[in-house]
Amino acid sequence: MTEHVQLALVGCGAIAELHRWAIGESGAPIDIVAAVDIDPARASAMAVATGATPFTSLDDAVASGTFSSVDLMLPHHLHESIATQCFDAGLHVLLEKPMAPTLAECERITASAQGAGTVFMIAENAQYWPEVMTAAGLVADGAIGDIVTARACAFIPPLPDFYGGDEPWRFDPVQAGGGLAMDTCSHWLRPLRMMLGEVTEVVGELGHPFPGMRTESLVRSLVRFESGVVAALDALLTSATLAPEVLFRITGTSGEITIDGAGVCTVYDRAHRHGSAVGEPGGYLMSYPGEFTDFAAAVLHSTPPAATAAHSLGELRTALAIYRSVESRRWESVWT
Repeated sequence: MTEHVQLALVGCGAIAELHRWAIGESGAPIDIVAAVDIDPARASAMAVATGATPFTSLDDAVASGTFSSVDLMLPHHLHESIATQCFDAGLHVLLEKPMAPTLAECERITASAQGAGTVFMIAENAQYWPEVMTAAGLVADGAIGDIVTARACAFIPPLPDFYGGDEPWRFDPVQAGGGLAMDTCSHWLRPLRMMLGEVTEVVGELGHPFPGMRTESLVRSLVRFESGVVAALDALLTSATLAPEVLFRITGTSGEITIDGAGVCTVYDRAHRHGSAVGEPGGYLMSYPGEFTDFAAAVLHSTPPAATAAHSLGELRTALAIYRSVESRRWESVWT
C-alpha cells in the first residue's frame, strides 16, 4: 500500500473547503484525519465531509498523535504562534500565504522550521496555475520575443465566504496585517515572477473604496524586475458590474500572451493575429490541486517543492514596499 500523508486541517473556514476539494481533485496520497477549529460547528462539518476527527483545540489535536502534517488556514496574525507550535511538535507544515504580516515574524517562523527539520511550504497556489505555467513556458521559449512589459489585473468581487459577515477578518488591519496588496496581489505577482524573473523595486498607490474595509481595497502599482522590465500590478475589491478584462497581458517584441478569466492562454503573433489558444483551458481554481501534489511529494519523498518558503517572501516584501512607497511617494526597493 502506498504511504499516505496524515493531514490535519487547522482552520475550517472557506479556504479549507477549497483545500478539501483540491486534495480530492489532485489524487495526492493525503488522508485528512483531523479537522481543527475553535468553532465546534465548523470543525464538525469538516469532519463529516472528510471522515476526520473534529477538534476545537490544537493542543488536543496534536496530543492525539494521529497526524504528521498540518494545513494551516488562519488569519494572518495567528501564523507565527500556530506555525511555531506545530514545528515544536515535529510536524510538517503547509502554511497559507503570507508567511506572516511582518518580516520579523517570518524570520522567527523560518528559524522554528529549520530547528524542526520538517517540511515547510507556503501555500501559494498560483505557482501551479495551469495557464500561467503554460505562459511561463512560452515566455522562456521566446514565443513572443524579448519581453517589453506586462500587466496583471485582479479586479475581484466580494465573495461572501471570504468577505461576508458583519466584520470579516480581512477587513481588520490587526488580523490581516494589510489588504489586497498583502493578500490577493500575491496570486498575481507570483505569476509575474514566474514569467519575468525576480522583482527589484516598486512604486504604488492605495485606495479604500470598498465600504467597511479598513485595509486597502484598491492597489495601483508598477513593479520593476531584474531585467529592467516594468509591469503594472493592479487589484480592486468591488461589487460593481465590471467589463471583461484579461488577468495577465505579457507583451514582447514579436507578440503578446494573454490569460483570461476562463482559463485560456492565448498567443498573438504574426501567424496568429486574432490569437491562438495554447494548452487546455484551466482556470484559477485548478491551481490548487498541484499545491497538494507538491506538498505530498515533499513529505513522503523529500522532493523539493516548486518554490521554497523563502521564495514566498518576494510577494510579502513587495507588499511592504508598496506600503512604504505610499508614504515616501517614490520607488522603494523590495529586498533592502
